[in-house]
Amino acid sequence: MAALGPFEPAPRLAAGVSGGADSMALALLVRDWVRRRGGSLLALVVDHGLRPESNREATQTCAMLTRLGIPSRRLVIDTLAKSPALAERARAARFAVLEAACIEAGIVHLLLGHHAADQAETLMIRVLAGSGPAGLAGMAPLVERPGLRLLRPLLAIAPGHLRATLATAGVAWIEDPSNADRNAQRPRLRLLRRVRGGEDEATAALSHAAKVAARSRATRDGKAARELAASAAFRPEGFAVLAGNPLSPPAFAMLLQALAGAVYPPPTASVAALAVVVRPATLFGVRLLPAGRLGPGVLAVREAAAMAPPVPAHPGAFWDGRFRIGHQADVPSGASLGALGDDSARLRRHSMLPAVVLRTLPAIRHGSKLLAVPHMDYPDPPGCARYPILFAPPRPACAAPFWFGDA
Repeated sequence: MAALGPFEPAPRLAAGVSGGADSMALALLVRDWVRRRGGSLLALVVDHGLRPESNREATQTCAMLTRLGIPSRRLVIDTLAKSPALAERARAARFAVLEAACIEAGIVHLLLGHHAADQAETLMIRVLAGSGPAGLAGMAPLVERPGLRLLRPLLAIAPGHLRATLATAGVAWIEDPSNADRNAQRPRLRLLRRVRGGEDEATAALSHAAKVAARSRATRDGKAARELAASAAFRPEGFAVLAGNPLSPPAFAMLLQALAGAVYPPPTASVAALAVVVRPATLFGVRLLPAGRLGPGVLAVREAAAMAPPVPAHPGAFWDGRFRIGHQADVPSGASLGALGDDSARLRRHSMLPAVVLRTLPAIRHGSKLLAVPHMDYPDPPGCARYPILFAPPRPACAAPFWFGDA
């Protein structure tokens, strides 16, 4: 835990707890760690609804946590249906409800129970998928998201050790039958490895390889961040002006990831040529064009056609992977958050920004009525103060000192 700080003097933590051995061990260990520091732990139990037993298991898990003296909250997902990409959609839904619960509780540290065998399997999956150097770093022990820190303190611990910890403490857990489903890739790889405890040499070697790759990724990301700090001026409206000098492919990929609001950067090989000679182009959801009245260099702005559709507007709402409404916002019920789009034509006199930027600005509407464009102070600064919107794009998973705008 020390390597995952800093923490408050009395840390307030949350942990995702499924009821399985790994997450129950996490809850037990973190309970003791946080008690010694005068802090608190909230266990978040997700009922995904994918199996008939999920409701009973979530209730049982909360009861086990109560016996351990750990407060818990049950979170229900009722939007998942068995269809293609179910695992990916379920994972995204779990993160969404966990993040929302943390924000509601005012907790910024969310702990997850991934262990050494999970890391080894992740590395195998990414190798089979042809992942590049960044992907081969596996799961990061620390990922900073807008308003939340994801912590994985057990990545170096074999699952056999976690089960032994529970057995010694007399703590029960729930076995998830989906972990033995040969139709899913991760359980299939786990069964092929034949070492349930994760204490074999292969698991140790894969975990070590991920650590080496992670150190390399952190070094590369830190270098790219410093390069961007010297070569690009980022604006809270969600665009950047580049000096026009050559960029390294990792720095250019990082730039595109931020401006596109993407979870992962594009492969560096696909952007290498354009990074060396930055010129007008459209790729990865980002347009590059002359900066014009913004000064010398190149304007990098979100491609309007690639932006996400509007989403319901509420405190904490996140749109297009880049903009978040402030948690203290006073947003009327039924409002939406989306691109300014065609309405930008009649508002040009309110801003000196290029038209290509205005179209991409986040706007709040109620039905067809345009309520506010906070980055333009439209309709007026006092009114826009009710709807603070921060530019908060993804950052690298290595926790390099790298961020954009005023988020």
